[in-house]
Amino acid sequence: MAFPAASPTPQDAVAAYKRLLAEIIDRRPSGTRQRLASALAKNRSFVSQIANPAYPTPIPASHLAQIFEVCRFSAAERQEFTRLYARAHPKKMLAEKTARMQPVVALPDLGDDAKNRTLHGLVSAFVRDLARLIGDEREKGKRP
Repeated sequence: MAFPAASPTPQDAVAAYKRLLAEIIDRRPSGTRQRLASALAKNRSFVSQIANPAYPTPIPASHLAQIFEVCRFSAAERQEFTRLYARAHPKKMLAEKTARMQPVVALPDLGDDAKNRTLHGLVSAFVRDLARLIGDEREKGKRP
């Protein structure tokens, strides 16, 4: 996707990667939006907003790994999306490059949206607490 010679506005840059996401989702099997909403512990309207170029709200960087996995981005799609995302959010991408890749944990579908959200919340809280504990231990090791 090419931009005119003039530098794109932040809104144009966000719209570019959202347009690509919408195209990718549209090529995937039906139910992809719902699976993505469940994986992100959000509702389908959130997915519609993050995939709609008309909405200026950016996609949180913390959601990218799950989006790539659930939507089954090809290597080329991921590379293009990442390029567009970096153009729109250069500081976020710099932070992402310096951070370690976060693994995605696939949770079972419990057949109920409320239960799925609860399970996602419990696992997310556990992982955050674990990361905080590990971070605290590393900080202790750095102190003189």
